[in-house]
Amino acid sequence: MISLLRHGRTRSNADGLLLGRADPPLDSLGERQARAAAIALPEVTRVLSSPLRRAMQTAEVVAAQHGCGVEQADRLIELDYGDWDERPLRDVAAAEWAHWQASPHWSPPGGESLVAVGSRVRSLLEEIAEEAAHSHLVLVTHVSPLKAAVAWALGVDDQAAWRMFVQPASISTIDTRNKQPSLHSFNQVGHLVECW
Repeated sequence: MISLLRHGRTRSNADGLLLGRADPPLDSLGERQARAAAIALPEVTRVLSSPLRRAMQTAEVVAAQHGCGVEQADRLIELDYGDWDERPLRDVAAAEWAHWQASPHWSPPGGESLVAVGSRVRSLLEEIAEEAAHSHLVLVTHVSPLKAAVAWALGVDDQAAWRMFVQPASISTIDTRNKQPSLHSFNQVGHLVECW
């Protein structure tokens, strides 16, 4: 089984900023969310994490809870928003945002396209799928890579990302025991009830 865990909340998330490669830490709520997610996850065999601080902090809590280490996985890093990083969405021109939604190959100025994110995430998932068929791997990542992983499980293209919403510290699961992956759960947040 593959569990996809989005990192806990940061101040930038709370402020509604686009957050790509900028590297803020978890805020106090994000720390509580990481602890709740770590407890909610069943026995974990291996933890892979984006190298960004908010993901690594979340992953370290999970690893400590389950007695394993954290492996940094660069392919799980968030989409590069380029010039848009840590900007409020309202500051992005509506026409540019619409163009991005219409074309998964388009990228923000100086940034990365959804297709590029999807390609790197899919390559990682293909590598670990067989291992995940008989063990529990947790991938601690961000909104865009998580959406790319769900698209892989569903066998749809990267454009599907615009039709998903992923909460901080939510858990989604993919089963890889059959010839093709299948999505077992998406955006689970029940474990976060006590955090609010």
